[in-house]
Amino acid sequence: MARTIALYALALALAAFALQWLEHRALVRAFPLQGYIALIGVAFAGLGLYVGWRLAARPSGQGFARNDAALRSLGITERERAVLDLLAAGQSNKEIARALGVSPNTVKTHIARLYEKLDVQRRTQAVSRARDLALIP
Repeated sequence: MARTIALYALALALAAFALQWLEHRALVRAFPLQGYIALIGVAFAGLGLYVGWRLAARPSGQGFARNDAALRSLGITERERAVLDLLAAGQSNKEIARALGVSPNTVKTHIARLYEKLDVQRRTQAVSRARDLALIP
């Protein structure tokens, strides 16, 4: 972040120097004020785009690797894992039931078993614990 600020400050200093240099009377008469304003605007728009692009760049991750050993040790079934994935996506019991083609009561049973296996009391705790154990991305 300090590097970005230093680059931006350097660009501002260079722009100020360029303005002082361009104040020469011959250049001022040759180019109207609007041209200078447009030139400075384009320069800072380009600089802003570059800085924004650099700040918004995300390092490429290596991808998610599910912790199958934790799934086996906790005894989480494939169906419970699917429920956990949909739970992490923020879906309601009815939406999960619709997506999996089961009844809402079956989803409630799967969620209750997940709570027991993960030793949690709430959905948010279950999702957090599952992420900590690398069961879900």
